[in-house]
Amino acid sequence: MNAPFDAATASASQTAGDDVGNCQVAVVGLGYIGLPTAAVIAANGWNVCGVDVSPDVVETVAAGRVHIEERDLGRLVHDAIASGKLTASLEVPAAQFYLIAVPTPLTDENTPDIGHVEAAARAIAPRIATGACIIVESTSPVGTTERVAQIIAEMRPDIAVPVFGSQAEGDIALAYCPERVLPGKIVRELVQNDRVIGGITPACAERATALYASFVEGDCLVTNARVAEAVKLTENSFRDVNIAFANELSVIADDLGVDVWDVIALANRHPRVNILQPGPGVGGHCIAVDPWFLVAGSPKAARLIRTAREVNDFKATYTERRIRALLDAVPGAKVALLGLAFKPDIDDFRESPALEIALSLARTRGQRIMVVEPFADELPGGFAGTGAQLATLDVALAEAEIIVVLVDHTAFKHLLPGDLAGKLVFDTRGMLKK
Repeated sequence: MNAPFDAATASASQTAGDDVGNCQVAVVGLGYIGLPTAAVIAANGWNVCGVDVSPDVVETVAAGRVHIEERDLGRLVHDAIASGKLTASLEVPAAQFYLIAVPTPLTDENTPDIGHVEAAARAIAPRIATGACIIVESTSPVGTTERVAQIIAEMRPDIAVPVFGSQAEGDIALAYCPERVLPGKIVRELVQNDRVIGGITPACAERATALYASFVEGDCLVTNARVAEAVKLTENSFRDVNIAFANELSVIADDLGVDVWDVIALANRHPRVNILQPGPGVGGHCIAVDPWFLVAGSPKAARLIRTAREVNDFKATYTERRIRALLDAVPGAKVALLGLAFKPDIDDFRESPALEIALSLARTRGQRIMVVEPFADELPGGFAGTGAQLATLDVALAEAEIIVVLVDHTAFKHLLPGDLAGKLVFDTRGMLKK
């Protein structure tokens, strides 16, 4: 996750990389979404400046390298930097378009924190000229784009800022366009997927669409900012609710003594049934977070969405309890936990239930914990001093008597019954069933 965007730091910082004086598009935040977006836009002929408050990130990108793992991204960034179409800076430049792609985390009370978006708006405001277009891409609660407009209006009384619901044109445009991409396929989906573009006014939406239409092969669907903000939250809440049904069903199946994978496979033969696959919980910085934004916006009405979040959070606790029961059943035995990422074949551990489970077990059973994670060279910092060890799959199979599949990485899918003979196996993903 990017560091919080700080306006004072950005204003005082020196530019790294090439000169950004001719910047057309400034992408504020060079994380999992901002960096691929900047590179894709640059690859389509725009002069793009990627802005971040981390000197390490800016230095890395300016050198044509990447600080995150994502398919095809390294090549794309290298080529964009080499062509001069992409630069990286600690300072917000003057630009025609500004894209805000900074984090929007949850507070400890599960309410959205848009402080980074507000800070980015404050950093952008002094550089805005008439005709500029500011687009928020960060996943945000409904009303965030209007808050950005309010900040700019307060800081720039010399500029006519458009007002939501008004037909009057302002001196600048403001819009919201959420990302809709899957980790591991971000570069491709940034181009191929449809985009929902919501303007503060219809004229704002039209202005923002001009940018997206230049590189998006999917449809650009125009609406207002509030609807666009709600669409993003709705998409991930829909998935969360459906996953919650599968996770709750898996717990019920355990109580009833039936195989949940068989139940789902056979139920899905019904022409109007499509149950998703259960797991050890729900992770990532979208599905595990975004539903809370809707709950915060309408706490009394969002009963099903809240319950789904609670069900999916509980599934991680339930999974950990089952692993502890296996450890208690075989005193002294080692357990191999396969996977820490929040989904298969990526190095992203954000909000990962597998990581949460592994850390909790390591704190009390550390000497007995072996972690197999092909996308990590070392265990995350939270494991320090616990005694848990990062192991290869071969070593784990040789030394552990209990095998737990937490993530169905492709690197694990070659396992055969003979590889697990004589071991206690807990497959939270149904990988071995498949």
